[in-house]
Amino acid sequence: MTDKYTALHEEHKKLGASFTDFGGWQMPLKYSSELAEHHAVRKNAGLFDLSHMGEVWVTGPDAAAFLDYALVGKISAVPVGKAKYSLICNEDGGIIDDLITYRRPAASDGTDVFLVVPNAGNADVVAAELSRRASGFDVKVDDASAATSLIAVQGPRAQELLLRLVPAVKHSLVTELKYYAAVEVPFLVGGAGLDLLLARTGYTGEDGFEIFVSNYDAPGLWQALVAIADDGELTPAGLASRDSLRLEAGMPLYGNELSLQGDPLAAGLGPVVALSKEGDFVGKAALTAKKEAGAGSTSGRRLVGLKGLGRRAGRAHYPVLKDGNAVGEVTSGQPSPTLGYPVAMAYVDVEFAEPGTALDVDLRGKAEPFEVVELPFYKRTR
Repeated sequence: MTDKYTALHEEHKKLGASFTDFGGWQMPLKYSSELAEHHAVRKNAGLFDLSHMGEVWVTGPDAAAFLDYALVGKISAVPVGKAKYSLICNEDGGIIDDLITYRRPAASDGTDVFLVVPNAGNADVVAAELSRRASGFDVKVDDASAATSLIAVQGPRAQELLLRLVPAVKHSLVTELKYYAAVEVPFLVGGAGLDLLLARTGYTGEDGFEIFVSNYDAPGLWQALVAIADDGELTPAGLASRDSLRLEAGMPLYGNELSLQGDPLAAGLGPVVALSKEGDFVGKAALTAKKEAGAGSTSGRRLVGLKGLGRRAGRAHYPVLKDGNAVGEVTSGQPSPTLGYPVAMAYVDVEFAEPGTALDVDLRGKAEPFEVVELPFYKRTR
């Protein structure tokens, strides 16, 4: 398969990035030190290229009803300007992807407009599945992923830095923007105004923003963000630090915590599934049956956080033990740069899922002590 490159690939090369494959894309793994990039996001701000993510527009008279059917959440209840985290599942309740859906102002003819943002490796699959599920609905599904870039600024200084590129009379658009909301904002790039969709969302556990921009304008925006920051204020950050940041924040990663073989209930995402909404949705019958059978609560396994009591970290696929017997498996794990001890997420048998439960992780033949803790591991001070 041919590697795919974002519109910012040359910018990353100029900064000396090390690249890795992610969902078929060549993405920056790190620029210098992944540890330094991690701490930069926690203390100041980090700059991320997320252009490998997908962008699928859903428009038309039936757009809201269609998304209620296609996704597990009640998307029709999302107010204009807001966003909702949801899942797209198959008929068996398996997770095809987790995604964010933004409700935008209605089109000129009054019909609804939504932007669905799936993950990189699943973008094509989600777009195709939405198109397939649209049969019988008066909607248009337009996959704009190939023409769209996504740039994120994450960290406690994110707002302060973005305001330097926004005209003073429009600062309130940024400062008053709530979490999981989006608005069109004029950015001063290359001496000109550029109206871009700005969302207050992120995957780091910090305050932050994600900016949707055309591939054509993406390099100019990236360069402008780099230029307005003084040394140490804004650090380009790669996938390695993004992974350690999201793990500390207890955020699931598709392919690790989420998969077709799993389900939302075991993943602790039961509240995301609107079983009570009117009408059918794909996977409703299967998920209803799973809930009635106690999936994730009284039967099967449940996703938990594990705090290491020693110095060694558990890694994905390492067995979780109780009295020497396998009772689960690690999905993500590494030393926490912020907290100073190993952390992991794991699926464990529900009888061992209560916080405070002592468990071990099999680290290549040696049992290392861990304790079940509430997620997230890290929560920012507001």
